[in-house]
Amino acid sequence: MSANTPELLDAWRMVANRRSFEGRLPLSAMTRLQGLLADTEGDVRYTVEFDHDALRVPYLELHIEAGLPLVCQRSLRRFVLPVVLTQRLGLVRSEEEEAALPPDYEALLVPEDGMLRPADLVEDELVLAVPVVAVDPASDANGRRTKKRWRRPVRSRHWPR
Repeated sequence: MSANTPELLDAWRMVANRRSFEGRLPLSAMTRLQGLLADTEGDVRYTVEFDHDALRVPYLELHIEAGLPLVCQRSLRRFVLPVVLTQRLGLVRSEEEEAALPPDYEALLVPEDGMLRPADLVEDELVLAVPVVAVDPASDANGRRTKKRWRRPVRSRHWPR
């Protein structure tokens, strides 16, 4: 984890102080994600911001940028899926509080001690970002990598008939 992001954060104290952190994590440190990847080369950049909105709902906003090495199920070749996501998580103490969250918030049930691990939150979001069937957008239906759209060949005078 990055040097300026603590391993554990007190969610309620961070919200009260409107704190934000940024960091980098190696993909190799994410044990739950490793089984979904072709390999663990690369890093994840992230920011975590704590605040409350106009309705005084405490939230944590994650911004994550990563390149996930996956195996294309069409070509069976390695490719890197770029992932850029922003997720706002409403902080709740109980499941009953979840119903009061605004519709664009995902609920994050904070443990009784209020402590959160930013690395776990980043890994959770990346696990959810991995597609069920990974397909390299640069491969065609036959599994070949394409750079341009296929065009019908132009028939020349010397073309055998």
